[in-house]
Amino acid sequence: MDVYNIHEAKAQFSRLMRSVEGGQEVVIARDGVVIARIVPETRSVGIKLGRDVGAGSISADFDAPLDDFAEYTKE
Repeated sequence: MDVYNIHEAKAQFSRLMRSVEGGQEVVIARDGVVIARIVPETRSVGIKLGRDVGAGSISADFDAPLDDFAEYTKE
């Protein structure tokens, strides 16, 4: 665990984030007092594509006028 003051953390932010991605914890301090810990994300992040395949259906006449509105659509 490395401790960085705010100025160092701002100047090296990209490098610190790469360290966090690699599993390392980064601690940020102001005047020697810890104010934040940046830790790697542990839960799965992202979208699982196709997870709802087959969960719904669309009828062949989905765009046909509804019976309630048929009188308004006649020409």
